[in-house]
Amino acid sequence: MKAIALFAASAAALAVLAGCGSPKPTNKDDSAFVYLMDRQPNWVENTVDTLPPLPQDANLLEITVSENTPLSFFVDKNSLTVGSDGVIRYTIVVKSPAGARNVNYEGIRCDNYNWRLYASINEDQTGWDRAVENDFRRIENGELNSYHAALYQDYFCANKLPTGSAKQIVQNIQMKRTAVSNYH
Repeated sequence: MKAIALFAASAAALAVLAGCGSPKPTNKDDSAFVYLMDRQPNWVENTVDTLPPLPQDANLLEITVSENTPLSFFVDKNSLTVGSDGVIRYTIVVKSPAGARNVNYEGIRCDNYNWRLYASINEDQTGWDRAVENDFRRIENGELNSYHAALYQDYFCANKLPTGSAKQIVQNIQMKRTAVSNYH
């Protein structure tokens, strides 16, 4: 009788353990390890309903992008903001030696090295055109005129976070304090 009870108990335990076995195999690739602190919660971008005023020359701060480009790059200090969503938004003005200029209102995400275009100046140079708006894209380092990479690496971001408040970032640009110059 004891042997039957022991056998029944063993069989019941095995049945329970069989139900608690390893999960069924799936095709999901879980080989990419992600540190706990690097896991992204469900990020939501702040809505950008209003755009800043068009930039005035007196508010433009020049940044160096490359010694190999004839273009000049400027950030409008009055448009620069650091959003609660971690996006640094700014107006960039790109001028050619011939006098042509492009003006964009953009944003850079420090947490994932992406940028996005919200608006460009219209053909009449009198207002913003939102028809050109796009989603976030990866910043490309190799482009000759990659001002996004220069802004991200030199002024806006460090350790996947904004380098400070909008006021601090503007001061760094005004004083030509880049991330590299802070190490020397």
